[in-house]
Amino acid sequence: MDTVTNDNSKQSLHNVKLGKDVKIYNFVNAYGCSIDDGSKVGTFVEIQKGATIGKNCKISSHTFICEGVHISDNVFVGHNVTFINDKFPRATNENGSLQTEKNWSCVETYVEEGASIGSSATILCGVRIGKRAIIGAGSVVTKDVPENAVVAGNPAKVIKYAEQIVV
Repeated sequence: MDTVTNDNSKQSLHNVKLGKDVKIYNFVNAYGCSIDDGSKVGTFVEIQKGATIGKNCKISSHTFICEGVHISDNVFVGHNVTFINDKFPRATNENGSLQTEKNWSCVETYVEEGASIGSSATILCGVRIGKRAIIGAGSVVTKDVPENAVVAGNPAKVIKYAEQIVV
């Protein structure tokens, strides 16, 4: 992987490790992360430091991938998906001072190979989305999703299991 930094009016890439044949569309903000071979990142996506995206992933427009999110190979992330990395976020400490990185702990999230996340889903931190699982559009994932499960709703619940999903 090559590390790139690119500042122009249509992309902001800082210290990003890019694999071969990665396609990044305009108005992407990515820093301190890695994106592996063959992946595509749509317009208006932010990928924060420490996030990892595997090979041959499709990250659709308007998606937010925060620090601590690890996406395996062959994953589809729909439009406007939001990942969260803090279970109890606060702007300030009890003394009124603004919180800094020292005042909170990043809670990691894992999306396993071949999973698909529907548009406008919200993925809370600390969960694992299993291999080839499907997250319905608009779902709120609050707990682990088993391999091959299809989940939907708020909170997301298993509605069925896919017998065979080709990756």
